[in-house]
Amino acid sequence: MRIGVVKGMIVSTQKSENLVGTKLLIVEEIDSTGKKSGKDEVAVDLFGAGIGETVLLCHGSPARAILSNPAAPVDLVVVGIIDSIETASGSTKTGKGQL
Repeated sequence: MRIGVVKGMIVSTQKSENLVGTKLLIVEEIDSTGKKSGKDEVAVDLFGAGIGETVLLCHGSPARAILSNPAAPVDLVVVGIIDSIETASGSTKTGKGQL
């Protein structure tokens, strides 16, 4: 799994029938300290995450398994919205856009 921040939403009226009814987000992977990867990706959202929220991401074939649709062209899924992260140094980051 990975950690990411939601940067935007995608509206697509024409898409694979296997994606009908899904919400698509633009996310950027970050590390536990909030350092950004600089790479935007598209993820299917299962929890209603909003712009600026820190999310938990599942990637690869397990992402398709979560959707219960092996034909879905998906390799990244938001599987949770993160409230806080504690690191070995004891620091805690919380709240929307705080990482």
